Amino acid sequence: MRQIGQTLGFNKSTFYYQPKSDASEDVLRAEIQRLAVAYPTYGYRRITKLLVAEGHTVGYKRVARLMKEDNLSVSVKRACQTTHSIDGPQPWRNRLEDLDICRCDQVWVGDITYVRLKHRFIYVALLMDVFTRMIRGWKLSQHLTQSLTLDPLEQALDDRVPEIHHSDQGVQYLSSAYLLKLKEHGIQISVARRGCPWENGYAERLIRTLKEEEVHLNDYQDITEARERIGHFIEQVYNQKRPHSALGYLTPMEFQRQTFS
Repeated sequence: MRQIGQTLGFNKSTFYYQPKSDASEDVLRAEIQRLAVAYPTYGYRRITKLLVAEGHTVGYKRVARLMKEDNLSVSVKRACQTTHSIDGPQPWRNRLEDLDICRCDQVWVGDITYVRLKHRFIYVALLMDVFTRMIRGWKLSQHLTQSLTLDPLEQALDDRVPEIHHSDQGVQYLSSAYLLKLKEHGIQISVARRGCPWENGYAERLIRTLKEEEVHLNDYQDITEARERIGHFIEQVYNQKRPHSALGYLTPMEFQRQTFS
């Protein structure tokens, strides 16, 4: 190698130089594969944003082409119903219809999903601020009891208070204890119509992200491991590291800081 370099007039360091600002195809492909392994559900737009953040000069089209050539696709799994609606007519309505969500803590949305362990199901309740996409509260439990939703609400209210709380018609969100807590803080109650899951779409998309990027990629041995791994994803990855397309590819934490700066 040295003799070839001397013959061609190349410096020795030339053979070991890997440009970062304009990566070669092989280097870029390796970087994309590395990120695809770390974030197996990310599409080409998020992968491009991560590459740019690391110092690479690369566009969406190039990343999309390389990911397609390397078959770096993602799979989607469906969730099941975890809440039961309250029977009879309800006094609440969907306050999010035609609402311009333009400020922090204007609207919080809540939802519940299941997590499959080896011999049973456990449940996760999430509470998210729509404007910043920050998860304000969460809890994992063995049972679909009132505390599953009430505990994260009380924890979140210690720090912030939303103007509107939105959920589906699940009994955990429309119980006397839960509604009383909302009313004590002057929070308006918003409820999706029965049989219209898209009316709680913000929470549904959050659940899908949790499932695709954490739950479906792991085989938890017990509830303790599930709580640790899911908690790490929510607090360290989703809130602080995961770029969000609706936030201009900022993380929820970055977007919240920008909002208050």
